[in-house]
Amino acid sequence: MSHTPHELAEEFPAQTDRIHALRESDAHFRKLAEEYHSVNRAVHRAETLSEPTDEAHEAALRRQRVHLKDQIAAMLNAG
Repeated sequence: MSHTPHELAEEFPAQTDRIHALRESDAHFRKLAEEYHSVNRAVHRAETLSEPTDEAHEAALRRQRVHLKDQIAAMLNAG
């Protein structure tokens, strides 16, 4: 089993407890985290060529991942 880089716990190691708490208590955060997870996995599959895609699509996935990560970071830092 390969390691998927950029998981939320890896991106925000000092806030893993807060991530877990927000996933449990905030439906919007949970939705963002699930979408981030899905997009991150798609990027990883594209990078490892297990699901090849064209460069434009991979770049769009990366931009989407950054946008989601920014929203998640804002929520983590808000409280």
